[in-house]
Amino acid sequence: MTGLGLLLLAVLAMVAESSSGKGTFINFSDLNKLYNSKVYMAELFTRPLDGIPFQIGILGHSGVRVTLQDGSKWLIHKGDGYGKSSQTIVVDGRHMSNNWKLKEQKDFRGSKTVSDFVKAGGAEYKLLFDNCHNAANRIMDD
Repeated sequence: MTGLGLLLLAVLAMVAESSSGKGTFINFSDLNKLYNSKVYMAELFTRPLDGIPFQIGILGHSGVRVTLQDGSKWLIHKGDGYGKSSQTIVVDGRHMSNNWKLKEQKDFRGSKTVSDFVKAGGAEYKLLFDNCHNAANRIMDD
């Protein structure tokens, strides 16, 4: 694995969030498996920003939920302060609230991996030019 791969692997260290904000960690072997897992379906979702009951245009949050060969679903999304090495993170899709609304689906047929999508999301967050919407669109276009 390359240096960039290890850096992105570190980003994936926290892969699940609970509503209490506490993370669930997985071991290195499982993390490596997730990182290299092939993506079969990708779904672009949006939701209102935290604390706001509705979404208006870009005043919201975007992420991409991926489905792997084993049927597990993971949300790849980006935000200011989300990660340490990268602001694009992967969390267990089971923790998505019902505020997320499906906008687009794309069948990748296993041609991409979770790591490809994290890389497409980008490491740095910039509100105007490299935000969650930009990252989600790059992932879907990847």
